Amino acid sequence: MQAFDSIPKLPQALIDTLKQLRYEIMTPIQESSIPILLDGKDIIAQAKTGSGKTAAFGIPLIHAINTKKRNPQALILCPTRELADQVAKELRRLARYKENLKILTLCGGTPMRPQIASLERGAHILIGTPGRIQDHLSRETIYLKDIHSLVLDEADRMLDMGFYDEIKKIISNLPRKRQGMLFSATYPENIQKLSREILNNPEMIKVDTEHDDLVIHEVGIEIEEQKREEMILQIFKSYKPETVIIFCNTKVETVSLTDSLRDKHFAALDLQGDLDQRERNETLLKFANGSVCIMVATDVASRGLDVKDVSMVINYDLPHDPEIYIHRIGRTARAGAEGIALSFYSFRQKEKLLEMAPSIDLLSTEHLRIDKNFVLQSKNATLCIDGGKKNKLRPGDILGALSKEIGISGDHIGKIDIFDFQAYVAIDKKSIRKAYEGIKKGKIKGRNFRVWWLD
Repeated sequence: MQAFDSIPKLPQALIDTLKQLRYEIMTPIQESSIPILLDGKDIIAQAKTGSGKTAAFGIPLIHAINTKKRNPQALILCPTRELADQVAKELRRLARYKENLKILTLCGGTPMRPQIASLERGAHILIGTPGRIQDHLSRETIYLKDIHSLVLDEADRMLDMGFYDEIKKIISNLPRKRQGMLFSATYPENIQKLSREILNNPEMIKVDTEHDDLVIHEVGIEIEEQKREEMILQIFKSYKPETVIIFCNTKVETVSLTDSLRDKHFAALDLQGDLDQRERNETLLKFANGSVCIMVATDVASRGLDVKDVSMVINYDLPHDPEIYIHRIGRTARAGAEGIALSFYSFRQKEKLLEMAPSIDLLSTEHLRIDKNFVLQSKNATLCIDGGKKNKLRPGDILGALSKEIGISGDHIGKIDIFDFQAYVAIDKKSIRKAYEGIKKGKIKGRNFRVWWLD
């Protein structure tokens, strides 16, 4: 671990400010990123929230600002107003040593006119959400031709919320010669595609994303077949997972187990080969956006499944093939998060399981510590809006209507998925009725849209 004063390119005034803020030893993401960024190179940084990433991009960014110039020189895109406000607060602290440096936030849910007035007075660093930045571009109230630094913070979440097109449009208005910084907790295919399109020979930095080989804790429990369903409920109350995929070997058992869980008031959906494309899409969508916390699936139906933050996988039936076992348990412990892979097995299946998973812990049911008060519930619910890309509906339009017109807090708005003729938005259950009534009675982009609440 290095101290900030070990970086020769940082001015003493900044070092003194950092000491006042009790920033002395760099975190791993800061130690890896700051020297590269000070050299003017692009980076892709895969790091979790709380790793110190704001200072990692903020310190070099502030250092590069010329306060004698009036036009914006740095643009930071964030998924929500809350994150933009946090980033602005942190950068203002770090920029104390630099006189007259102006930082402006541009987010939805707040009036445009004061933002336009602030832009006219000049600002050096702009921090905003894609939808609102795009609104300013369409009104020609923002000047981005002097931007030399671009930051995408929590890029994976912005893409989850459907902002890919807005981000590309905003970036098309920036100078080609610029420094790019992409920060993301995960690195899925859409982030890889975006990075190839907007960054120039970026350095890849990975910290705090992988712990060790034991990131997936494999557990086996011997149990009679007819007692598995009852045992699943005890597993939930013992391990307290947030999201679970349960694998069965047949479609019949998948549907039967899902029905049983739903009868017991668990938010569960099945994913199996008899579903049509719309049903499959809605199942995956609701599981991925946190509206359903249990998905019961067959192996065939789960191929190509890429869902983040699955805290537990349960093999209700042991797979027939070791490769399928590896594929199944790989659904958990994504992006360095710890995960549990639990397998039920009969006395006769013990040897087969040990061949598939040599490092598995075979535990008795006595190890379970049941919390009778724990209830496995989904955080969100999903609204379906009867309009999509063909209606020229954008994620920013939906986000703006929910936050600005209806008054839904940004941290209560989750993943937004837009298809040709429909849009789906995840809303925190605390705000779902308000969001539903607001869209039902109000307008998006000046138009009325039908809306329904998915079960």
